[in-house]
This record gives sequence, structure tokens and C-alpha cells, in this order.
Amino acid sequence: MTGFDLTELLAERGGERYALHTRHLNHQLPRMLHTIGFDKVYERAEGAYFWDADGQDYLDMLAGFGVMGLGRHHPVVRQALHDVLDAQLADLTRFDCQPLPGLLAEKLLSHTPHLDRVFFGNSGTEAVETALKFARYATGRPRILYCTHAFHGLTTGSLSVNGEDGFRDGFAPLLPDTAVELGDLAALERELKCGDVAGFVVEPIQGKGVHPAPPGFLRAAQELLHRHKALLIADEVQTGLGRTGDFFAYQHEDGVEPDLVCVAKALSGGYVPVGATLGKDWIFKKVYSSMDRVLVHSASFGANAQAMAAGLAVLSVLEDEKLVVGARRTGELLRSRLAELIPRYELLHDVRGRGLMIGIEFGRPKSLGLRSRWTMLQTARKGLFAQMVVVPLLQRHRILTQVSGDHLEVIKLIPPLIIGEREVARFVEAFTAVMDDAHGGGGLMWDFGRTLVKQAVANR
Repeated sequence: MTGFDLTELLAERGGERYALHTRHLNHQLPRMLHTIGFDKVYERAEGAYFWDADGQDYLDMLAGFGVMGLGRHHPVVRQALHDVLDAQLADLTRFDCQPLPGLLAEKLLSHTPHLDRVFFGNSGTEAVETALKFARYATGRPRILYCTHAFHGLTTGSLSVNGEDGFRDGFAPLLPDTAVELGDLAALERELKCGDVAGFVVEPIQGKGVHPAPPGFLRAAQELLHRHKALLIADEVQTGLGRTGDFFAYQHEDGVEPDLVCVAKALSGGYVPVGATLGKDWIFKKVYSSMDRVLVHSASFGANAQAMAAGLAVLSVLEDEKLVVGARRTGELLRSRLAELIPRYELLHDVRGRGLMIGIEFGRPKSLGLRSRWTMLQTARKGLFAQMVVVPLLQRHRILTQVSGDHLEVIKLIPPLIIGEREVARFVEAFTAVMDDAHGGGGLMWDFGRTLVKQAVANR
């Protein structure tokens, strides 16, 4: 027997977590967490909550950037993983066909019946990489169109369709892809007329800033793409599996049937990394056109038994607990409660989104005193006010949120789909208190803003 004891190891060295990251991992992460006061030590988690060593609870309105769709440690997913480990399956032999991948593919495809086949990888960016490869090969064309401000991942292929310069800087040359504005059909058609476009990859709701595609845009884009023999690729890595109140976000618009759909995050149950690319039969048959090409696209850990078991459990919970409908209902409640606050606070400009994917946008106030403070922050770095709201939500009200992207005055709420009226009330009450503080010239909040300004200037 091995002498390894995980519980003992964590007890002995768990307190070194920030020092270990500083020495051996991304050293800027602990530095950033310390600067904004996020360097907490969470002892355990369950559902939509964390607890610290003092037993204080923290409401999670971030869900691991959407990974924890069912909340943390859902008992059905945990049991499925216990069961699959206890079964001691002959997994990843590479030369057999295990049942779990087929069962999970069947279940996923039942939610999008116009698609026929699935490739399983290990992450959202890998799902996007798969879609890019398949689109290029199936059409015989090199170029992919994407949207400005899009986020599709950070590996080289998906980075080529990332609409944020901050992620792309220093990693060129990338693939020869082209950005258009979300909603700009004229720009899309202009690029398609060049005749070299394989497909258009789009988030039905952009994660950065929480911008839904304009009504009718996806349907019209699909018609343009098919007229020019190009493919529609829906990136549902964050928006899929009930997040927006439908199983997939593209289903909010009648008649939209993407050729390829990318899924990940919540499919994992928060335990085992997994990504999936769903597509039409003819695309898969063109890529895997002969036995010689059977491994032309594969992943060493793709379709492993633990990931497949977690995915099946997640889909079962979504159905049994009616979480998709619940996300729509709870999201409408949260969004409406927040929208009611807009006339009350001149710094609060918009509340938007669908289901439990909500963006809260701040903007320039009218009154002179607030405007001067706002200008101070904007001059130093755009996005600092949103961070000023995020910090007291955590420090004073024990609610975890985050800004929706760099240099944006938008907070994105993507809580676990299991939250209800109690969590909505807690968040709205805390948010109201923070906004009261900001509009009342609250010393602590604006003092922290000045600290952020100094830090931003120092980092230039």
C-alpha cells in the first residue's frame, strides 16, 4: 500500500496555498487576488455556497465562470462518479467502443435533433478547435469569421477567433480569420462574397459584456452562410445546458439550426473536464471519410468514462429538477428586480441578459460630485468602478461576482442554476447597499477606488 494520504497532505500544507502559487504557478494570480482583497481561504463548498474557516457562508454568483451549473458537489453527479470508479471499466483502451460515450452523445443530440454526431474532447477551447478544423475541412475553405469582443478560448486556433486584443497581443501570427460586429449582417455578407469563408463562429450571447445577438440576427446570418456554402458554428460553451432559460441559447430564435455546436463547462458537473462538438452527419463523414482517417482528429482523454458519467448525470439532473425552466424563471426575477433600481441610481445604466446570464452595466453619472469621481477612475483605467462594486459585494456581503471582461464597466452574474428566491433577495439587498454607498459618496468605497487608481497607474 502507498503511504500517500491526501487528507493528511492538505492538513499539513493547505495553508501554503498562496505561497505555492506564487513560487510555482502563475505568480500574478495571488498578487492580483491580494490587491483586490479576494485572497480568501475557502474551506468547503456545497450547492451555491462556500464556507470559510470561521463558518461564514459566501454566495457564489460566478459558478466557476459557468462550470458549476448544478452548484458544487451535486449528490447525483458525485454518486455517478463513485459508481463509475467502482465499476473498474476497461476505459481508454483506444481500440474498443465503450457504451458511455454513445449514451451521452445520444442524450445531448436529443436536445438538438437537427444534429447527428458528437466529438468529445476535454475543454471549451478544444470544442471550438474541433469545430474550426471540421468547418475548414468540410468546406475546403480556410477562413473563419467571428465577432469583435468574442471569447472562444485561448489555444492558438480559438485565439484566432478571439475578439479581444488583450488576449491576442504577442501571440501572432494567428490563423487568417476576420472579425465582424455582432449584428452586422452587411459586414458578414461582404466577407462571405469573397468565397473563401468556411464558417462563422458566434456566441448567441457574448460573455464579454453580456450582449445577446440582436433579434433575428442568427437566423439571417444562417441564411447568408448557407447561401454562400459556409457553416454556422454556435459557441454554447458558457450559454448552453440551460444557462439562458433554454437548453441552448440559439433556441431562443425560431428557425436557427447551427451546423456545429460547441459545449463544455457545465457538462462536467464541476468535476471532470469535458468538451463536446455536435455536428451534422455530412460534416463528420467528410472528416472521417475512410478507415485511413479514423484518427485524423482525436483526443487522448476524450470520452473517458469519468467525464461521460458526469455528463450523463448532469443531463439527468437538469431534466429531473427542471433546472432549465427554473433558470428562466429565476433569471427573470433577478433581472427585473435589478432593472427596477435603474431610476434610483444614476451610475447604473443597464441590466440585460437571458435566464441566469445577466450583465449589470455602469455608466457616467450626471451629478457633478459623482461625475468627478467617475472621471478619476476612467482616466486611470476603464473598468475600475465595476471592480469597486465587486469588492464590497465580497468583503462586506460575502457574495462572489466578477467583472465581465477587461476594461468593461459591467458585472456578469452567472450563478449556479439551482439558486432561487432566497439567493435573489440576498443579492439584490447587497447590491442595493453597495450602490447606496457609492451614490452617497461612501468613504470606504471611494477610498478603495483611489487605491485601485494607484495600482492601475503603477502597472502602466
